[in-house]
Amino acid sequence: MADDTIFSSVENGVGWITLNRPRALNALSLEMIRKMTSLLKSWDIAGSGVKVIVVKGAGERAFCSGGDIKTIAKAKGEQFQKDFIKEEYLLDHLVGSLRVPYITILDGITMGGGVGISVNGRFRVGTEKTVFAMPECGIGLIPDVGAGYFLTKLEGKLGLFLGLTGHRVSGWECLRFGITTHAVKSDMVEQLENEIRELADREGKLDVKEVEQLLDRWTLQEAKENNKGCVSENLKEINTLFAAESLEDIFNNLQNQNTKFSISTKESLMKNSPTSMMLAFKQLKEGKPTHAEALIVEHRLMTRRFQDPDFYEGVRAALIDKDQKPKWNPDSIDKISQKLVEKYFTDLEPEQELII
Repeated sequence: MADDTIFSSVENGVGWITLNRPRALNALSLEMIRKMTSLLKSWDIAGSGVKVIVVKGAGERAFCSGGDIKTIAKAKGEQFQKDFIKEEYLLDHLVGSLRVPYITILDGITMGGGVGISVNGRFRVGTEKTVFAMPECGIGLIPDVGAGYFLTKLEGKLGLFLGLTGHRVSGWECLRFGITTHAVKSDMVEQLENEIRELADREGKLDVKEVEQLLDRWTLQEAKENNKGCVSENLKEINTLFAAESLEDIFNNLQNQNTKFSISTKESLMKNSPTSMMLAFKQLKEGKPTHAEALIVEHRLMTRRFQDPDFYEGVRAALIDKDQKPKWNPDSIDKISQKLVEKYFTDLEPEQELII
């Protein structure tokens, strides 16, 4: 079955989904979220004929670059915004709750909403082209789609670093940190897909362990052994710089360290929304023990950030005028009280809360 933005089919026990907006780097629209939700629910029931699900992106550049941010920004104050984040988060939770083995092929850019429909799932197959990032603080939002759960599970202070800076993790390094679970060369993906077909085409139920064993066999030794990149090389310094009780302390650490890496990290942070970083610091510092709890908190934060000017200014600077010079309000973390930060985390009205 096909529509403009998603191709889907069931062949010999495999449910295939292809995100089909390559010009937009397969950014998720509300239509895609609804379509994907419907497909996954229908495939995850007994008798569906689907033994394993594979999700990938069309084109050569991206799995999924995130949500359709420009469209969300254009709908300022409209019900569309509320529907989008609510339905996106419910999809993310569904991905993490499926009975049927779920595989994503991250052969390219995987950011924001693309992380939500992949990292929350059981199996993530990366390639040398994989680029992972959570860049939301740079457009006046917060790292969401369950980041308060999955980023906090990364080693040391890595999750806090990635969530605050939006720094990218690329290629085999994603396997090193568990962002991906398996790794193959990009030009071998088609052969891997054929083996998944053959495995699912056998009679009888397909066990999760069988899928895992197949993916284990395909994972390159090179990806396991030669997987150090920029983040790995600076992880010790990241752990030192981001071992802080406040965002202000992180900035002080960066100022005092005065290394090439600390200087570039500070420059990255200085470009981001101060309010977003203050919220993200508390969100990621505290973390949540379950994916569902993280999504509920992030829904509160995002609902309130959509009411603030920073998001619209961030989108203007990054995606519309592209001057990369957002004027944040407030423009400094010094102007943001802890009391204000706490307000963002309080419960919404009962009818507005995310129910999982």
